[in-house]
Amino acid sequence: MNRAVGSQLGRTFASFAVVNYAWYFAGSLVSNLGLWVGRTAQDWMVLTQLTDHSSTALGYVTALQFLPIAVLAPTMGAVADRWPKHTLLYITQSLLAVNALALWILDATGVIQLWHVLLIALIQGAISSLDNPVRQSFVPEMVPMRLVPNAVGLNSTQFNCARLLGPGIGGLLIAGVGVPACLLINAVSFAAVIVSLAMMDRSLLTPAPARRGKGAVREGLRYVRGRPDILVPMVIVFMLGTFGMNFQITNALMATKVFRKGPGEYGLLGSIMAVGTLAAALLAARRAHPRLRTLLIPLAGFAIFTAVLGLAPSYLVYAITLVPVGLFALTVMTSANATVQMASDPDVRGRVMALYMAIFMGGTPIGAPVIGWIGDAWGPRWTLLIGSIATGLTVIGVLLFVRFHDGMRMRLRAGWPPRVAVVHPVEDPEKIP
Repeated sequence: MNRAVGSQLGRTFASFAVVNYAWYFAGSLVSNLGLWVGRTAQDWMVLTQLTDHSSTALGYVTALQFLPIAVLAPTMGAVADRWPKHTLLYITQSLLAVNALALWILDATGVIQLWHVLLIALIQGAISSLDNPVRQSFVPEMVPMRLVPNAVGLNSTQFNCARLLGPGIGGLLIAGVGVPACLLINAVSFAAVIVSLAMMDRSLLTPAPARRGKGAVREGLRYVRGRPDILVPMVIVFMLGTFGMNFQITNALMATKVFRKGPGEYGLLGSIMAVGTLAAALLAARRAHPRLRTLLIPLAGFAIFTAVLGLAPSYLVYAITLVPVGLFALTVMTSANATVQMASDPDVRGRVMALYMAIFMGGTPIGAPVIGWIGDAWGPRWTLLIGSIATGLTVIGVLLFVRFHDGMRMRLRAGWPPRVAVVHPVEDPEKIP
C-alpha cells in the first residue's frame, strides 16, 4: 500500500526530478503569490478608492490588461519562436517588475488616478503578450515531452497555491497596512522568477529549432487553421475565458453589492475558489494524456455550478459553490493547454501557444466590459448567469461539431490529441528522467 501511494506521488511530482523545472516552479510560485496580493489590492483600489464601486471601470481595467494579448499575439508568437526563450523571460519579467513598481509609486505618493491604472494595465498587457507564449512554450524545453502534461498540471498547482493564499493575504494586508504595501509586494516578487532563471543549467535545456525568415506569422495561422484538434480546445477556452472566467469582476460585485462584505471577505472568495482549482491541478498532474471528455464534462459542470453561483441566496452558499466551479474551470484549462502543446510541432509551438493565450486571455477585452456593464445594468447575479449560459451552449456546439465534422472524427479515432515526437540531443537519464 505504501509503495502504491509512493508511486502515485512520484507520478504527480515527476517533473521535479528535472532540476531546471524545479527552480522555475519555485520562482513562479513566489511571483504568483505576489501577483495575487497585488491584483486584489488593485481591484479594491479601483472599486473603493478611485470609483464608487463601478464595475464598469473595473471591467475596463481588466480588459486593457488583456487587449494587447489579442492584438499582438501572432507577432509575439513569432518572436517567441525566433529568440531563446530563457533570455526573453529575463526581459519580460524585468519589464513587468518595473511596470508594477510604477503603480506602487503612484499610489504611495498619493497622485494615483483611474487613468494611471488604465495605462499601466495596458502596458502590462503589452508585455504579457510576449511573456505568455514564451512561458507556455518554455515548458517543453525544460522537461521531456512525456512529462509535459505533468509539468502543465504542476504549473497550475503552483499558480493555484498562490491563488489560494494570495487574495486572503491581500485582503488582510489591505485592512492592516493598506493598498500600497500590497502593490510593492507584487513588484518585488518578480525577482523570484529572475533568480530562478539565473540558477538554471542552460546546458540541460532542449531549445526548439529557431524559426528564421519572413512569413512566420502567416505560417502559424495556417498551421492552426488546418488543425481541428487544436481549434476545438481553442474555441472552448475562448468561451470560458470571455464569458465564464471573469471572477475578478464577479466576485468583487457579489461581495460588495449583493452580500455587503468588506475586503477580508472579498479576498477570502478567491482563496476558497482556489481550493477547487488546486485540487484540479493536482489531478491534472497525474493525468498522463488529456482526452476530449476531460474538456467537455468539466465544462458542463462549470456551466451548471456557475448558474448555482448566480442564484446563491447567501455569502456562505456562494463561497462553498466556488470550490466545484474552480475545480471544473481549472480542469478545462489544464486539459486544453496540455492538448495544444502536445499536438503542436516544436518549431511552431511558440506561435501556437501565442494564439492559444490570445484566444483565452484576449477574449477578456470583449467579455470584461460586457460583464461589467451587465453588472451595472442588470445586477451582479446576471454576470454569472450569462457565463453559465454561454459555456453550456459551447458544450452543445462542440458535440455537434464532432458529430458532423469528418476530419475531427478521424482525429478522435486515431487518438486525440496526437503525440508529436520530440528528439532530445542528449538521451542521458540524469538529464532527462
